[in-house]
Amino acid sequence: MDHGAGTGEQRALPPGAAWRSVAACFLSSLVLLARGRVRLPADRLGTRLTFADGTSARVYRETRLGSGRAQDPCTLVVRFRLRRVRGRAHALFRRESLLNTPLFVGFPGFTSKLWLAHDELGRYRGVYEWDGPEHAEHYARSLWRVLALVSEPGSIGYAVVPGRRRDAVIAGPGPAGGHDPGSGDTAAWWLPVGGT
Repeated sequence: MDHGAGTGEQRALPPGAAWRSVAACFLSSLVLLARGRVRLPADRLGTRLTFADGTSARVYRETRLGSGRAQDPCTLVVRFRLRRVRGRAHALFRRESLLNTPLFVGFPGFTSKLWLAHDELGRYRGVYEWDGPEHAEHYARSLWRVLALVSEPGSIGYAVVPGRRRDAVIAGPGPAGGHDPGSGDTAAWWLPVGGT
């Protein structure tokens, strides 16, 4: 499990296990949506997060389940670069991405997600709070199968930061302090160093 070092071995779940998890999530998500438990708060929209690799991205959506606070808090940061999405296609993806909500809110342990627009390298990030690092890891390895359908090879990655709330992690400096934000350290793509 990647506990924030940014370089641990990562891989998708086996296809059968991953797609079963995604299908179960989808069914749970429909129930949560029907009961009005999923919220789209606007207080963080437009916030720009800067990361330790020198890139930054703007929050364009937040999704929250219930209070959005975990009992066993854990931050998960996921990254990917979409295939053949350039220029105006990014705006189309951001609008369409709301339809992807049923692919994550029903996973056990989900509490909240900040959706980040593409950074200077064309990479998207999701910054989540999960209830329990095992749940975050399971989700990330399941999501990998979905992202692999639309992402550039080698662009998918995730980092799990156990014991830290998402808002504390994005406030920076991160748990692995000492990164120079301008260093271009690609291993630190997941580490927020502050937001404006």
